[in-house]
Amino acid sequence: MAISAEQLKTIATESIDKQESDLLSVNRQILNHPELKDEEFKAHQFLTDFFENAGFNVDRSFTLPTAFRAVYSKSNQGPKVCVICEYDALPGIGHACGHNLIAEAGVAAALGIKAAMEAANQNIGQLIVYGTPAEEGGGGKIKMIHNGCFHDIDFAMMVHPFPFDATYGNLICMQRIIVTYQGKSSHAAAFPWEGVNALDAAVHAYSSLSLMRQQMKSGWKIHGIIVDGGTMPNIIPATSKLDYFIRTPLLRDMQELQEKCEGCFRGAAEATGCTVDIVYDRIEGDYYENVITNPDMADLYEKNVATLGVVMPSRAEQLTFPIGSTDMGNVSHVVPTIHPMFAIDTAAANHTPEFTRASSTLHAHRQTIIAGKSMAMTAIDILMDPKKLESIKSKFKDQVSS
Repeated sequence: MAISAEQLKTIATESIDKQESDLLSVNRQILNHPELKDEEFKAHQFLTDFFENAGFNVDRSFTLPTAFRAVYSKSNQGPKVCVICEYDALPGIGHACGHNLIAEAGVAAALGIKAAMEAANQNIGQLIVYGTPAEEGGGGKIKMIHNGCFHDIDFAMMVHPFPFDATYGNLICMQRIIVTYQGKSSHAAAFPWEGVNALDAAVHAYSSLSLMRQQMKSGWKIHGIIVDGGTMPNIIPATSKLDYFIRTPLLRDMQELQEKCEGCFRGAAEATGCTVDIVYDRIEGDYYENVITNPDMADLYEKNVATLGVVMPSRAEQLTFPIGSTDMGNVSHVVPTIHPMFAIDTAAANHTPEFTRASSTLHAHRQTIIAGKSMAMTAIDILMDPKKLESIKSKFKDQVSS
């Protein structure tokens, strides 16, 4: 007698519950050893060891030094579900984006899906877990896309901690711009007329961009810092540097905003007599792209998480929530994807010390377990229903083409 999707989902969630203490250890190991982008060597070692011990076939340093692939299947046939783990931290504030929880949720989902695959009396598909480094500005997933990691994946999923629950994350395109002004140093008191002040150029550009905000379209975002403004007050700075992120809801708007920003950067150089070097810091030539949420996958996730006590806000309300960017957006332009957010009982914004503390609580762990179970249940629904997978792929094609 064939086993049903609902029975497999029960097996998956019970398996996750049985391994909850191990999952908390995953969380704590990554939380207590924060590592910056492309330096996640301890996390890589711990997670690959964990998956090997759990019965997965593991490829360490898979196309990138701190990336990995963990695979489980009864055969090399059937659709491939990809569950994604992140584990890089932020400078100075550790896991202020909760990547310790993202890794835990990914491991939980993988353990649940594996348990269901083992219990099924037929081959229902293949499970691929990707460890993706350097989400925080390094574009690890973009590099992995270019390395061919997603060419045979049928659908992908991950979750992310946030102050709110949301299935349709308001995640938009992002471009990094590094701007360097070159002037001429001189004694600031004795011979100021001999100098060309590169800091003035940076301040001028910063002010111009701030003034431009009134004319920016809804949803456009610009934010930056002066990372080099001189060394001593009595030396006119010969060099200054700005580091900016600019964001737009859709890729087609990015070029327009980029041109407006470049006008400010070049205008500041002209006004102060400096030269300027503008570097568009793309990953493999790509921006961070907006996340395309697959509606069929999102509906399944919302139904499954509701059975675990979490009711998502309406889609209209979700689209009013704060905005960010992720390299998971690029994955969503390659394969059908969901990237739900899950609340961890904090009003603190991501990328703050307060969010780091919130990510360390047992409540955050419990919400992560719910998110991991919901991913596993959603994957099982899709793997057990070929017509649903066909619909997911059809809607993905329509979304990407539009």
